[in-house]
Amino acid sequence: MAAPSRLLIRGGRVVNDDFSEVADVLVEDGVVRALGHDLPPPGGAPVGLRVLDAAGKLVLPGGIDTHTHMEFPFMGSRSIDDFHQGTKAALAGGTTMIIDFAIPQKGGSLIEAFETWRSWADPKVCCDYSLHVAVTWWSDQGAKKMLALGITGPEGHELCRPEAVEAEATLRAITIASAVNCPLYIVHVMSKSAAKVIADARRDGKVVYGEPIAASLGTDGTHYWNKEWHHAAHHVMGPPLRPDPSTPDFLMNLLANDDLTTTGTDNCTFNTCQKALGKDDFTKIPNGVNGVEDRMSVIWEKGVHSGKMDENRFVAVTSTNAAKIFNLYPRKGRIAVGSDADIVIWDPKATRTISAKTHHQAVNFNIFEGMVCHGVPLVTISRGKVVYEAGVFSVTAGDGKFIPRKPFAEYIYKRIKQRDQVKSEERRLPFLSQPNVVNPWRSRPYSTPWDPLEKNHRSRLL
Repeated sequence: MAAPSRLLIRGGRVVNDDFSEVADVLVEDGVVRALGHDLPPPGGAPVGLRVLDAAGKLVLPGGIDTHTHMEFPFMGSRSIDDFHQGTKAALAGGTTMIIDFAIPQKGGSLIEAFETWRSWADPKVCCDYSLHVAVTWWSDQGAKKMLALGITGPEGHELCRPEAVEAEATLRAITIASAVNCPLYIVHVMSKSAAKVIADARRDGKVVYGEPIAASLGTDGTHYWNKEWHHAAHHVMGPPLRPDPSTPDFLMNLLANDDLTTTGTDNCTFNTCQKALGKDDFTKIPNGVNGVEDRMSVIWEKGVHSGKMDENRFVAVTSTNAAKIFNLYPRKGRIAVGSDADIVIWDPKATRTISAKTHHQAVNFNIFEGMVCHGVPLVTISRGKVVYEAGVFSVTAGDGKFIPRKPFAEYIYKRIKQRDQVKSEERRLPFLSQPNVVNPWRSRPYSTPWDPLEKNHRSRLL
């Protein structure tokens, strides 16, 4: 992406996850070069410099959507938002980076799946992206029971994936990860029960992170019983939305208070014709909903505008925490000198009404249809280039870049390494780590290691 050499954002309130301040932001060659008050034009000359007036607005780090499925082959179809249209829609909503899933076929090579997704994405992406690689399969035994009972509609999808099962699977994963001192990131948190398990684990010291998605924060599973089949089918996803209408508020409260950590969308869209593959059998409805364009606005509306979280926590859960967990920070997720100039000028007082008629995604349905959102992205900047402004795109396919990520992010692994060290010391000197334990072979507390070469040591054991 050919970024302009200079960009100056004047007078906005720069919001990071830890503080906010009114400041100018100077961008050169796609990178933030300076922050401060009344910054002079570089070199004292305005040649090649574009100035954006952000007075009265917020200047935020670009959003990072931790969970998408663009042009994903699934259940006999392929998600309709490809890497081009999907990433354009992301930019329109204030998201400047997505992390998609490379999913191999059962028994397929992980490396080949990664290379396949790169070949699909690289020529098309309009924003930066990275990849998760998944290993997944599931059984259809619950689903068969529902069909045998004569339940064939979209409500069967939720009934055969009960909330208790989601919670139990979450607990099992946390228990196994904790036993081997491994951090755990749980995607797609949809229910109160699963969220409670994660919250309890975090408060018990477990290194675990939970990711609710825009859908679970902005709507609920009562739609599965809608009389219009296509309406119900467009909400089908796995795990499903939960029919308890208090779920979104509950999850938002946990997100605001750091019991949950990041936000994605599981953006995996299928149009009405594709959904109709399961008209008489809910197990054949392609799973997936929209969200990549609306995530930021939905979270601002349900989180910040409602008073559940402040602007700094909003930045944390939509961008910074993801950057830290996935080892992108501080290149991404922060407005600071040296960071990529992924920036959104945000108007917290403006409103917009979400609708499939006006959104930029390829899908013909929007699960947030009619929702009025306070908080609107006015300008989206990707690596120093204005790519979306006042409803107009200035971006082409392939402008985005693949961002490689190193393993073992310090944000996660500092605690893991320390715990490994402590356990190693405990195994090496078990009694020394417990100074009050009495040596069963002595009448006094164990204070120094026993020297096995000491003379007559055998007699001390008798």
